[in-house]
Amino acid sequence: MPQATLEPKAPAPRPPAKADGELTDLLPKRLAHARPLFDTGILKRATKDSFVKLNPRALLKNPVIFVVEIGAILTTLALGRDLATGAGNIGFTLQISLWLWFTVLFANFAEAMAEARGKAQADSLRKTKTDSIAKKVVGAKIEPVAASRLRSGDVVICDTGDTIPGDGEVIDGIATVDESVITGESAPVIRESGGDRSAVTGGTKVLSDQIRIRITSNPGETFLDRMIALVEGAERQKTPNEIALNILIAGLTLIFLMAVITLQPFAQYSVNSAGAGSVPSVVVLVSLLVCLIPTTIGGLLSAIGIAGMDRVMQHNVLAMSGKAVEASGDVNTLLLDKTGTITIGNRQAVEFLTVNGVGAAELADAAQLSSLADETPEGRSVVVLAKEKYGLRGREVASHEAVFIPFSAYTRMSGVDIDGRRLRKGATSAIANFIREQGGEVPQDLLDISERISRQGGTPLAVADGRRGLGVINLKDVVKGGMKERLGQLRAMGIRTVMITGDNPLTAAAIAAEAGVDDFLAQASPADKLNYIKKEQASGRLVAMTGDGTNDAPALAQADVGLAMNTGTMAAKEAGNMVDLDSNPTKLIEVVAIGKQLLITRGALTTFSIANDVAKYFAIIPAMFMATYPVLGKLNVMGLHTPQSAVLSAVIFNALIIIALVPLALRGVKYRPESAASLLRRNLLVYGLGGILVPFPGIWAIDQLVHLLRLA
Repeated sequence: MPQATLEPKAPAPRPPAKADGELTDLLPKRLAHARPLFDTGILKRATKDSFVKLNPRALLKNPVIFVVEIGAILTTLALGRDLATGAGNIGFTLQISLWLWFTVLFANFAEAMAEARGKAQADSLRKTKTDSIAKKVVGAKIEPVAASRLRSGDVVICDTGDTIPGDGEVIDGIATVDESVITGESAPVIRESGGDRSAVTGGTKVLSDQIRIRITSNPGETFLDRMIALVEGAERQKTPNEIALNILIAGLTLIFLMAVITLQPFAQYSVNSAGAGSVPSVVVLVSLLVCLIPTTIGGLLSAIGIAGMDRVMQHNVLAMSGKAVEASGDVNTLLLDKTGTITIGNRQAVEFLTVNGVGAAELADAAQLSSLADETPEGRSVVVLAKEKYGLRGREVASHEAVFIPFSAYTRMSGVDIDGRRLRKGATSAIANFIREQGGEVPQDLLDISERISRQGGTPLAVADGRRGLGVINLKDVVKGGMKERLGQLRAMGIRTVMITGDNPLTAAAIAAEAGVDDFLAQASPADKLNYIKKEQASGRLVAMTGDGTNDAPALAQADVGLAMNTGTMAAKEAGNMVDLDSNPTKLIEVVAIGKQLLITRGALTTFSIANDVAKYFAIIPAMFMATYPVLGKLNVMGLHTPQSAVLSAVIFNALIIIALVPLALRGVKYRPESAASLLRRNLLVYGLGGILVPFPGIWAIDQLVHLLRLA
């Protein structure tokens, strides 16, 4: 029975309640649980790991830094020889040797910093793992067993306050679950049998009610275990672009190595021919080699890739591989679900439209009364609209012997019988039949209004008072604030957006036009989604899509970037190569931006690394051969004091620039949505020209300090 006073209620939020906000920034603020860039614990761990990585076997995977370490070993041996023989220039050799070791350590530190952030996250996740006691269903009995003894296929029962013992599917019941241990969000979520919200994760906690779960993982194979392995980098593999860049810089290193090796005999020949000058020592030749090869990008390349996955994780997205993150940066086509992604998710009442002879207040009053028993979000939005627009609030109905008719999918109506009135609200066809059953005639303008709303992409709900048709409520899919601007940014990146919906083409076209998508796929079945992705890929495009249901699994598996919702089914999560722990379908746009930022960061720092070698030529080449060929002194444009101070300054700068760029490698180059041509121009100007110009004042300043301190 209804209460004496029924206060209109606001529409209840959808369970995740995380996708309905304004969309303003392409890369939003990081989550609260993300660690600061230079956390004390991370710094200590990275410093320790920098020395561990000095093992030549560990450095073999990085050919550039491996060559630097070999150079450091050679200069250290030369220092030992000079100490044993009492040769001169011991101070110079010592300093070169130390700075070469610093170069290796700084490169190791960049990678160790990126890895340490992942390991810190893994440690936090590992602390959440507990061997709880599960209530295993064995026949008609319930037996307590350790969670670590559960196997795939076992069935358990979880009550209020229980920790879910393993990954699984809810097969019976509905409950609210605290997933903060996984997502960092305190708001509980709904998990229920059937549908697309049946998957549960081990380690999360049931807050209310009881659910029966079928376990889908074995010990050590849970979602939490996979998260730990992924974020600490245990399963990180180099991406195709990263491998290609490694081959390029390894090739450059080999070329410069051969060039430097051949310098020694040529220098010997020149000295013999000129009868003056000196042959460059091994220490100087090693210094030249280290300054010529792309040590900057060689030291930062691995850190850039690891940091890219870390940034995705900080946005609560679990990437199954670095390849998935990188592919997101190359995406050409983005498939977006309409409901929950482009629109808020629930249709909202936006206006009351009356038929001739009916006042707006009368229609609003009847619409609100007939919606009080409608618990759907749409019905509640009608109540709220009448309250906000006409001030219709709670009213006394107990004494009126009101009989409420809840909304039913069978009748497609809700209503109330009160004071001899029979108020109904529902689909136009259902209300038209109701009016005829009451002996009335359906107003033509009611049908016309309904048809107009349908053509505009809305959903009409007719309202009747017995045999009288009063008017129509316009329900609309509300496009999220800022969505059109966001999709415009994607268009500026060269990404084509496609809206997927089960709506009819007329409604889909209206929503697509309002949201600003480039294309739409209406009345889409799972096969339609799969075929659309295949067609795009056959045209040479990379496709990204999001999904949460079992019917989305084939398309998620086919897409180059498949972002599955954590609230979705296990089939969807297994099919995708990324999982959004927040279950926010809009997150796909952030993932694309992070992928592009990764690619831009790698390209920018590669450009800078190769460009900044130019200044080193002007420092070391004159220093090596000026005594033999005095004319080379004109190349000493920086006015460096001595040949030794020039070489030492270049080596010091080469080491310091790596550590100076570590924050940029970890944070990523700031990304703006613009065309590829604009990005190329900006990066060539900032990192290409900047890479040429910055070392000149840098090396000059170090040379001044070296001369002042009499270090060379």
